[in-house]
Parts: sequence; C-alpha cells; structure tokens
Amino acid sequence: MAGSESTSSSLREKPMEDVPGKGLMVTDPEKGEVESAPAPPPAAPAGFNPADFPDGGREAWLVVFGAFLALFCSFGLVNCIGVFQQYYVQGPLSNFSESEVSWIPSLHVFVVTGSNAIMGRLFDSYGPRWILIIGTIVYSFGLMVTSLSSQYYQFILSQGIVLALGASAVFNCATNSVITWFFKRRATALGIMVSGSSLGGVVLPIMMDKLIPQIGFPWTVRIIGFMFLFLCGISCVTIKSRLPPRPKPLRLSDYLSPFKELKFTIVVTASFFLFWGLFLPFNYLILQATDAGVDPNLVPYILPILNALSIPGRILPGFFGDRLGRYNAMIFISALSGIITLVLWIPGSTSTAAILVYGAIFGFSSGGIISLLPACMAQISDIREIGTRNGVNLFLAAVGALTGSPIGGAISKGKYYLGLQIFTGVTMIVGSLLYVVARTVLVGPKAARV
Repeated sequence: MAGSESTSSSLREKPMEDVPGKGLMVTDPEKGEVESAPAPPPAAPAGFNPADFPDGGREAWLVVFGAFLALFCSFGLVNCIGVFQQYYVQGPLSNFSESEVSWIPSLHVFVVTGSNAIMGRLFDSYGPRWILIIGTIVYSFGLMVTSLSSQYYQFILSQGIVLALGASAVFNCATNSVITWFFKRRATALGIMVSGSSLGGVVLPIMMDKLIPQIGFPWTVRIIGFMFLFLCGISCVTIKSRLPPRPKPLRLSDYLSPFKELKFTIVVTASFFLFWGLFLPFNYLILQATDAGVDPNLVPYILPILNALSIPGRILPGFFGDRLGRYNAMIFISALSGIITLVLWIPGSTSTAAILVYGAIFGFSSGGIISLLPACMAQISDIREIGTRNGVNLFLAAVGALTGSPIGGAISKGKYYLGLQIFTGVTMIVGSLLYVVARTVLVGPKAARV
C-alpha cells in the first residue's frame, strides 16, 4: 500500500512536459517510463482550413456566375480562334503561309495563358478588383485596335499582345477567385465557370460567321468588343476573393521554389505537353475539313459543335473529379483526347461524319482538361500562393500553346495534315502519362481517390 502511494506520488511529481519538437512527455504508469508523443501539426491560419471554405452560398455562387461571364469573354474568344485563322488566311494575310499566320492566334493563347505568372502574383498581393477593371478596359481596347488592323505586324500587336493581356487579367481574376471560395466542390465550381468559355465558343463563331458577310470583319470585332465590355462589367461587380490581399515584394525565388517539389514539376511538365497539342484541332479542324471537301454550309458549324460538347465536358469531369479524384479524372480525360485523335481523326480525315464525331468527342474531352488543370494544381498547393503557382503552371502550358500550332502548321505540309494529327495525339497521351506519374508520386500505385 505504501509502495502504491509512493508510485502515485512519484507520478504526480513528474507531470507531462511540453518538449520542443516532440510534444508532450507522457509517463507510462506500468513501466515507470517516459515517452514522447508526436506534436500535433500546426493549424492553418483562420480562413485557410478546409472547413473555412463556404463551398456554396449566395456570395460564392455569384462569384462563379461572374467568372462564367469572364470566361465566356476571355477563353470564349480563344475557343474560336480558328475563325480568325481562316479569315486571315483567306483574306488580308493570304500572301502568308498557314504556319506564319498561326503565330497570331498562338501568341494570343500564349499571352492569355502565360502572363498568368505575373497576373497571379498581382492577384495574391492585391486581390482581383482593380486587376479585373483594368483588364476589362484593356481587353475591349485591344478588340477595337484589332478591328482597325490590316497588316501582319498590326494583328500581332493588337490581337497577340494588347487584347490578350486584357483577357489574361480577366481570366486570372475569375479562376483564382473561385478557388478561394470552394474546397470540396472546387472542381465542380471551376467546371461550371470554364463552361462559359465553351458557350462563348458556340455563340461567337456563329455570330462572326453571320456578321462578317453583312457588316465586315472590323465592325464584327467592334460589336464583340462592346459586348465584352458589358459582360466583363458584370464580372467586375460580382467577382471577389474570399481571402484578404497579402502584398509582398516580387522575388524570383517565389517562382522557382515550387520546382523543388517533384509533384509540382511533373504536373507543370504535363501541362506543357497537353497544351502543346490541345489547340491544334481548334486552329486547323476548319481548314482540314474544307480541304477534305466537307459541305461549305456545314464547315462554319464545326467549331460550335466542338465547343457545344465542351460544355458538359467542362462540368462533368469536375463533378466526377470531386468524387472520384481530380487526378484520376484528368488521366482519363487527357488519355481520351489523345487516343480519339489517333484512332478517329487520322483514319477519318476524308469523312464528314468522322470529322464531326471527332470534333464532338475532342470538344468534350479537351473541355475537361481546361477545367481540371487549376483544380489539380490547387490540390498540391498552399491556397495563399495559388495565384503564383497557377501562374507558373499556366506559363509552361502557354509555351506549349505558343509553339504547338506553328509546329503543327509546319509539319502539315500544306494540305496534308497527318503529321499535325500524329503530333496532337502523341503530345496528349504523353501529358496523360505524366499525370499518371504525378498520381503515383502522390499516393503510390494503389487505387485511391486523388
């Protein structure tokens, strides 16, 4: 009895202690030993924990609505750059080759996507409000200047740089703001947002095809500019970030340090390969169909068909990605894009039915890539750095978009598109395989929702 009291007294004299790096010291009453318990992980700051994300509500869905309109205007125009390509080749730039002309829409895509490395850092530091307002003004001005252009260098400056910089600001603010409001349903929200660009890809080509013969290319582009000014004005009112701005000095190391993470490096490399081939069908499917003898009355509707199927393609993969794993969904959807290019577009190059079916399936699958790209990056990122990390990812993707179309045009050898088709299919499959590697780094080869 005395021994028991002595032991109890000894235990009371040695309370648990907080040891730096080891947590609380725990005494084992049976063995009289002291063991260290692991310290609990530090809690994320208020507002950054998964439980702090609203994942819905009036404010959050208003942001998604404004972002939907912003994507209609920004990437919606990117989705119909094939119309610009066709107009330039057959009109004011007919003395240039298809490969040379393709540098205009390619530069457009590169600047819209690649300048997110800068826009994302501005978003992290200052929030979306003024970036979005200034971007809207620059975007509308760029469209007006494009409508006045007639020379190659003028289209490069107006569409490839000025217009694209404004669109990049609009696109970046929309994407990163939505991410701050959603966690569990992030891919779904991003999918709804990005479907706005697909709707733009349906409406804008038909609109341009009907208006250009009636009022000419310049006034058609001006009308689009006024429409975008109105729609992006609504976005300026509804889009806002849930997180406060965190101003900090610009350091090169902030762009380079993420590459120390193997998973980040693999994901951005995969983005490069996917975007290397992603926009080739958008740029060349109209020209390829025309050369294949498709009914001229049907050709203007190929891009709208492609983009119409891209609407569910941008929503459904995000919906299933939230439930089955965003990386799992990305692997499936990017592999489908590559496989369908090799097994359908190549053997069906002279068939109207095959070209239309390919456009529909590729529109669906490529839409999923666009919506899942930021969701996959957010899954491996600190949300406080999402603008910078998304910007780096999109910059590498933009390098692929910039070089992909000119390479495809150069290897297509005029009217023969086999080299371009193989290039598209192979790059998409390589991108899919790199996502398999990234998934393996995250969870290993086991089946898991990731």
